[in-house]
Amino acid sequence: MPVTLDRSSSVPLSVQLADALREAASAGHLRGGDRLPSTRALAASLGVSRAVTSAAYEQLHAEGWIVGRHGSGTYVTTSPPTPVARRRGAVDVDRKPTPTLLALTPGVPWAEGLDRAAWRRAWRVAADTPPLSVAERAGIVEYRAAIAEHLLRHRGLDAAPESVLATAGTTAAVAELAAAMLRPGDLVGVEEPGYQRAVEAFRRAGARVAPVAVDSEGLRPDAIPDGVRMVFCSPAHQYPLGGRMSAARRVELVERARAQGFLVVEDDYDGELRYDVAPLPLLASLAPDVVVHLGTTSKILTPTLGVGWMVAPPAVTSAVLAYRDDTGTRASPAGQLVFVELARHGDLGRHLRRLRRELSERRSMLVTALQEADIPVLGDDAGAHLVIPLASTREERERLEAGRERGLLLDGLARHFAGTPTTAGIAVGYAGCSRETLRNILGVLVDILHPTRR
Repeated sequence: MPVTLDRSSSVPLSVQLADALREAASAGHLRGGDRLPSTRALAASLGVSRAVTSAAYEQLHAEGWIVGRHGSGTYVTTSPPTPVARRRGAVDVDRKPTPTLLALTPGVPWAEGLDRAAWRRAWRVAADTPPLSVAERAGIVEYRAAIAEHLLRHRGLDAAPESVLATAGTTAAVAELAAAMLRPGDLVGVEEPGYQRAVEAFRRAGARVAPVAVDSEGLRPDAIPDGVRMVFCSPAHQYPLGGRMSAARRVELVERARAQGFLVVEDDYDGELRYDVAPLPLLASLAPDVVVHLGTTSKILTPTLGVGWMVAPPAVTSAVLAYRDDTGTRASPAGQLVFVELARHGDLGRHLRRLRRELSERRSMLVTALQEADIPVLGDDAGAHLVIPLASTREERERLEAGRERGLLLDGLARHFAGTPTTAGIAVGYAGCSRETLRNILGVLVDILHPTRR
């Protein structure tokens, strides 16, 4: 019998025996129809009590791996109904190990900066909340009020709590909007380069995606094709190039939306993170009648919460709620409750102040090192990533490969295009590692991105 028991392990002997026999059967060492020793004989062979072998056989019999035949013995079945189980702690020796790379990619938050005491307290208080008996399709009332207060304090948007919907994040919100507001074949304008998960969400809803050019002032309203039903953009901090939409363009975009009857979806993924001036006003403040505002906790706190928010005109809110009624979708109540507690005790505000100070200093350190090496940098003094422009997509691929060779995972602009890439560059995120780590790899990063690198 292919069985080895570890008496020093904390795993019970009966569980070890069941695991070993289960894996032997799944790996072919024991075949369908093979007769197993009796529990007494196997116990004597392994030097354990019969209670151990009986418990293991009972477990395997319940799972369908073995069957007892009256007067004949116990046999391995031919078609076990459960998936192949892997022994605890087993290692797949056939799989080649993947080198560990330091991820310097956009979209990763400064999760290590969260106050752990405040984090634990928020979860404890959230756990004391009585379980819901009925799902809150719009979101928990306290969460919607907390988001309204957050938007007023940090983004200057005066939104009534009843106009706020809890979401499962930006991508999930885009998917809901597309399903609730669009018909198959509808045309949607999306920034190019831009957020490709939004592009995929629109396409999966059957919409046609029209790339809209961006430059240093953000999305170009004059490049929006006629006939669009919706335009998706990130005006406060264009993703991924990092520019801001000028005031003139904001007015032009809103006027065109009203004249042509399309919705503007405003992705404010890190609007709270601006270091040179106060956070820029939202499009939703300028035109709440034609703008759907989206925000998320994953960039300012952590993806652990799995929640975001939507502020939309009443017709859009009603359509999204009807979609949720039909599909049963909703945002995580647990994440909403934790956010409420972080906001209620001031922990959210304190974290945002620390976050802005930390990321501002990191960005300054990174920009200084790059500029001293004559490496140009794109993007406003905001957010958690910057962009180094390159001459070609070929050079971009070479720099990405050079980064992997030196242990760094970087991000190229090519993957942010829905169509053929027209701009090349490397996007560097600086929030996901410690400041010490970032300081230690500056020399390597500069070497990889230096313009004289062959």
